[in-house]
Amino acid sequence: MSIHLKNFINVTRLNKPIGFLLLFWPCSWGLSFALYYEQNLNKFFYFLVLFFFGSVLMRSAGCIVNDIVDEKIDQRVSRTKDRPIASGLINKKLAWTYVIILCLLAFLILIQFNFLTICLGIFSMIFAFSYPYMKRLTYWPQLFLGFTFNWGIIMAWTAMTNSVSYSVLLLYLGAIFWTLGYDTVYGAQDISEDEIIGMKSTAIKFKKNINFFVGSCYSISSIIILFVLINIELSYILLFWAIFVAILFYQVITFKKEISSTCLNAFRINNLAGLSIFLSFLFLTIEI
Repeated sequence: MSIHLKNFINVTRLNKPIGFLLLFWPCSWGLSFALYYEQNLNKFFYFLVLFFFGSVLMRSAGCIVNDIVDEKIDQRVSRTKDRPIASGLINKKLAWTYVIILCLLAFLILIQFNFLTICLGIFSMIFAFSYPYMKRLTYWPQLFLGFTFNWGIIMAWTAMTNSVSYSVLLLYLGAIFWTLGYDTVYGAQDISEDEIIGMKSTAIKFKKNINFFVGSCYSISSIIILFVLINIELSYILLFWAIFVAILFYQVITFKKEISSTCLNAFRINNLAGLSIFLSFLFLTIEI
């Protein structure tokens, strides 16, 4: 593998798929939820592929922008000091070139959808490129990430239905609390160093009761998603919701802010949590 390819993979985090999967799962929720009403499998599978690659591209671009903005900060944090931009392996000119190429490719995917979805996709860029600055401004950057990472639920729904409904907005709200929880777990790794350099996060704000805070976020998320599911149909698909809940509260019990490895391990299993809700909506359609 060439050094340039290795640096590109590292700066886009393509070697850490949990990032783009956590962006993709909400898209899959929106698509499979809409499938229950639309019953168009060809469109569903086509859009599922498009949203997957769109998630990979936009997550990659977002990582680069984040690293450009946080270059000086990353150099002072042990977990991030070896990132390609912070360590000088990739200069900012090349980094911005990567961002432009990735965004153009993502735009080519976006224009395959209807006009409403295209507008929502363009609007989402405000979230995507504002997020890196939030940790400087507020103790709630994780909430802002929730708005950003789960926007795909609404986009996926509109791609299938060309409309917006209160139920998909409710699902979006439930997903925001999920992200607020798991990104607080992730942020717990950096509490001590973030405090030294003046960065803000929910992990810092709630560090004395962080497990309780994460558990509260997960409880709200679980209840909202359950409400969405049971308003469609009460059946064995709730088994997948129960798996989702079990995964979330396993994290609450096992992660300890003093031990960074427990935070990272707890964060990573959210991939399975996202998959479980996707299967919940998908099996609704199969059951019909």
